[in-house]
Amino acid sequence: MATAQVALWAVILLVVLALVFDFMNGFHDAANSIATVVSTGVLRPGQAVVFAAFFNLLALFVFHLSVAATVGKGIADANVIDIHVVFGALTGAITWNLITWYYGIPSSSSHALIGGIVGAVISKAGTGALVASGIWRTVLFIFVSPVLGFLLGSLMMVLVAWICRRSTPSRVDRWFRRLQLVSAGAYSLGHGGNDAQKTIGIIWMLLIATGYASSSDAAPPTWTIVSCYAAIAGGTMFGGWRIVRTMGQKITKLKPVGGFCAETGGAITLFLATVLGIPVSTTHTITGAIVGVGSTQRASAVRWGVAGNIVWAWILTIPASAFVAAIGYWISLQIF
Repeated sequence: MATAQVALWAVILLVVLALVFDFMNGFHDAANSIATVVSTGVLRPGQAVVFAAFFNLLALFVFHLSVAATVGKGIADANVIDIHVVFGALTGAITWNLITWYYGIPSSSSHALIGGIVGAVISKAGTGALVASGIWRTVLFIFVSPVLGFLLGSLMMVLVAWICRRSTPSRVDRWFRRLQLVSAGAYSLGHGGNDAQKTIGIIWMLLIATGYASSSDAAPPTWTIVSCYAAIAGGTMFGGWRIVRTMGQKITKLKPVGGFCAETGGAITLFLATVLGIPVSTTHTITGAIVGVGSTQRASAVRWGVAGNIVWAWILTIPASAFVAAIGYWISLQIF
């Protein structure tokens, strides 16, 4: 009985830790949703975070749980998962998020979580316990999502420039200040849809491993879904102002028309990835789109040094979080 109670409290602790990660994910990645709309002056910061949080929560009713299924069942062998693996994965992801938030580096919470799972699983059972197809799809989209964001952002900018070629700058600015509300809402919807499901996936993984859910279930318990979407929306409400400055101003200077094109390109990329069930980085996506918008003006409009630092953070995210997760796995063995 005592052992069962300890196991139950361990599960509760890990669910709470996962929701803390989800909250941090919203906090950390809120900048991706609102950086352009704040930096162009369309919304004040306080208005923007409430706006983005609403659409994060609305995603609950829009997207199927394809990403959650990938994270919960498609990254590692379910027979290997236990409370120690989940503790290690969350430790690695949360630690990397804190480091990159502190230094104002737009990194990927999504890939930090995937890296955490990989590191903890390898520590327990080696690379053979990983599901290669799920890992490679995720790794592939580390490159595909920013490239697709770049292409869509730049194409949108070229298309808008052609459509508005006979309009005055003031009229264009006036119209796109309104339209940017649409694009920012769409991007926040995609952000909530893809990112909240990653935490749903790891809680689902935990519940299956501990017998509180079955691997044959088509979906996790409803409370898991609602609490994860609420947590990411809550995190977004608090925002991440250090990263807003990097995303909105340091990479390139944006006007409302550029913000609209970047957000629209990013939103399309996120919708596509979520439908395909691929956990992608909202940071990678919007950074690629912002760079694409800036590059249509002239190459020098993009601060490539800042963009390069961001890319280095992307490259380091999975191995760094995997390393910390391996340490977290060892610590968990001593605690539980």
